[in-house]
Amino acid sequence: MAASAQEASRQLVNVSAEVKNKALQDMAENLLCQRKVILSANRRDIRQAKAKELSAAFIDRLTLSEKRIKEMADSLLEIAKLEDPVGQLIKEWKTKTGLCIKKVRTPIGVIAIIYESRPNVTSDCVGLCFKAGNSVILRGGSESLNSNLAIFKVLKETLKKNAIPENSVNMLSLSDRRAVDILLKLNDYIDLVMPRGGEGLIKRVTSLSRIPVIKHYKGICHVYVDEWADLNMAERICFNAKVQRPGVCNAMESMLVHKGAAARFLPGMLKKFLEAGVQIRGCDMTLKISRYAKGVVKAKEKDYSTEYLDLVLSVKVVESLEEAIQHINHYGSHHSDSIVTEDEENAGKFLKEVDSACVYLNASTRFTDGYQFGMGAEIGISTDKLHARGPMALEELTTYKYMVYGRGQIRE
Repeated sequence: MAASAQEASRQLVNVSAEVKNKALQDMAENLLCQRKVILSANRRDIRQAKAKELSAAFIDRLTLSEKRIKEMADSLLEIAKLEDPVGQLIKEWKTKTGLCIKKVRTPIGVIAIIYESRPNVTSDCVGLCFKAGNSVILRGGSESLNSNLAIFKVLKETLKKNAIPENSVNMLSLSDRRAVDILLKLNDYIDLVMPRGGEGLIKRVTSLSRIPVIKHYKGICHVYVDEWADLNMAERICFNAKVQRPGVCNAMESMLVHKGAAARFLPGMLKKFLEAGVQIRGCDMTLKISRYAKGVVKAKEKDYSTEYLDLVLSVKVVESLEEAIQHINHYGSHHSDSIVTEDEENAGKFLKEVDSACVYLNASTRFTDGYQFGMGAEIGISTDKLHARGPMALEELTTYKYMVYGRGQIRE
């Protein structure tokens, strides 16, 4: 599979943007035409997940619907509309010796993506890797195997009908973990591995892989409510960041509040959270302010470094902006963090000093998403610093080469 994917990637270099876009449009149409087949496969996965008594948040990530399939199709259409990055000129210059050097975007080659639970990831990964000229090998979680295979078959059939190398898109359907162990050692064929999922998966892939890895690590995202925040705005932002969809990596997991705003902000905010079914794990000051609120329990230190992916929130009252920044850099996962404030100096300090892929001023962390960023779609949120950081879209799925033009020059 890996060898044939490599061969296909070399053929993809010559596929024009027009042909790729037509194939993406056909993929979108076929997803909608085959939605009953896909939903039937998804129902089998959901039944099995419920039989295993998996969490409601997990089942939400697993569940497909007519609306979510349409969103998958729309995402492919958006990718088709985006400018093809392959062959883009990044920079051009001439040297003293008369050489003309062009730095040009080129596909990475073969990308292996190992992910869990969310079957919509299958179509996003195929669409983005294909548009960027890469072959892809997918390995989804066993809990979503039926859904993933149904989506994969629809997309692969579309490639065949468009006379594009079928092995551009591949799926490892074996549930045996040893298959992944073998995959991670195929560095002669695979250029990049991207794990998307829980901490255990990412650590395992990183420790075993002989291939470069870009980690899409957990999202311990914070919203810090500053002393000079508009508290009505802060309430809307915090509620959205936690409650709108708690089972995703860009949801807020920890809320920090400056002591100067805590007494005015926390009572109403905690009440709203509790009414929405959010469990609160708070520091001593949070407990003191909310001493009559049922559902607020004392936080343990591990709560501040936990990705709940559920209606659970850690809350801490901090003495200063500096303490908030220190807390985020220590306990966070360098994913997405936000400050709510009307103070420009505090905003600037937060945005500069918080070491995360995405830092926000007066906005919800839920916007960390390739589609929301106007990138068409994303393959994930990289918490690494090399070679991509934050939402990984088309540009991040390319590398570059130097094309050097001479007129017979030799080095003296």
